[in-house]
Amino acid sequence: MASDIVPIELGLTDGPVYTLWAPRWRDGEDEWEAFLGLDEDLYGFSSVAELVAFARSGKANDLDDHPAWEALTTLPAEAFVPRDDRSFDLISVPELAAEDPTPEVIAELEDTLEIVGLIGEVCELIDVTKFFNGNPVLGTVRIGTRNFEGREGAEMWHKVGELIARKWDDVVDAIEGVVSTPKVSASVTATAEEELAAAAEKAAALAAAEDELDTDLDDLDDDLDADADDDDLDAVDVDDTEDDEEEFEEDDSFWGQVGIDPIKIITSDGEYYTLRCYLDDNPIFLGRKGKIFVFDSEGALARYLADDNDTDLAAVSTYSEVQVAATDGSLEVEVYDDNVYVLPGIGEDIADGPRRIDRDQLDLAVELLLDSADFADDASVREALRPTTPLGFFVSYALDPQPRRLAPSGPFDNEAEAWRALEHEFEDRLSKK
Repeated sequence: MASDIVPIELGLTDGPVYTLWAPRWRDGEDEWEAFLGLDEDLYGFSSVAELVAFARSGKANDLDDHPAWEALTTLPAEAFVPRDDRSFDLISVPELAAEDPTPEVIAELEDTLEIVGLIGEVCELIDVTKFFNGNPVLGTVRIGTRNFEGREGAEMWHKVGELIARKWDDVVDAIEGVVSTPKVSASVTATAEEELAAAAEKAAALAAAEDELDTDLDDLDDDLDADADDDDLDAVDVDDTEDDEEEFEEDDSFWGQVGIDPIKIITSDGEYYTLRCYLDDNPIFLGRKGKIFVFDSEGALARYLADDNDTDLAAVSTYSEVQVAATDGSLEVEVYDDNVYVLPGIGEDIADGPRRIDRDQLDLAVELLLDSADFADDASVREALRPTTPLGFFVSYALDPQPRRLAPSGPFDNEAEAWRALEHEFEDRLSKK
């Protein structure tokens, strides 16, 4: 999400370095964007374990004031491993620009140019900002493959490649000139390495188990195809397989047993808590007649649930169990990460284009807007997000930016305004208790 801090990998001359990037976030009326560092230095570490050790060290850095910093320092080491789409090889850029302009090549070059441009802005690197501001031809890379079709497109791509071949070394030198590596505790680094090794071993075991399950299911399908008339086999083996899968995913917490989820919603006005479940795939919130009742704390929500209030959620058979737990004081409102919805910042990110979007944040926000509209029997949100509309096309691409898909073209001011309108409509559905 836009308010998060994310790990990234930068491929430099002496090898990859790992650091942290805080995409644009709001602090009151101000907007900020930052990388891990201090003053004029950009911190880069030769291993993820060293990055983890620094984050846990308590040493001063430019991300200290970020709202997510304190929570980040408590995360397990594997959370600091960059995703594949957040690894940027700066050294290979000239070779990349010399290749044919396939969608994959253009997408990778665009991502790398974007992160380099951001580093140049945040670290105030004159050689980097001059490279981008003085060469508008680089902006053609953002439009996708359309600028590089035909003879004129080939000439344009050639100009981009020539420019990068001539000036990219200066860009890399400028960035490497501000990268530094502060000392970290050897013991804390060793602990992080052990955590990473254990996480990798666990992931490998899980992958092996999933492969084995897939093999078993394939074998079962073969057996069923070979003996399609064996009704007993259909009835017993298939049901057993489905039971095994359901048991694997079962949530045995109180909320999992009642089938109702506490959710947290962060809007421009504050943070709120409420409940939601699905009945026959239809979303039902703690609310009434399309209004969603929200509370500014878990405690306020629990106190409300202890009273006999009129709400559409009462139609769910297990809602009474929630009321009983709230009344006897045993109810604990616990919100899972995938039920936290952050709306601030998305409109600004949309205005900057699909490459700036945090897909997880956007995906969750779309889910929330659609659920709330369905709860109110309002089809306008679903219509606004149809892929045939400019906003819907933007959202569809941002959530699934396949290299061969046609990318939306900017400016994206209209899409950003359309999104903000949906946010305002959603906030109007909230009834603060």
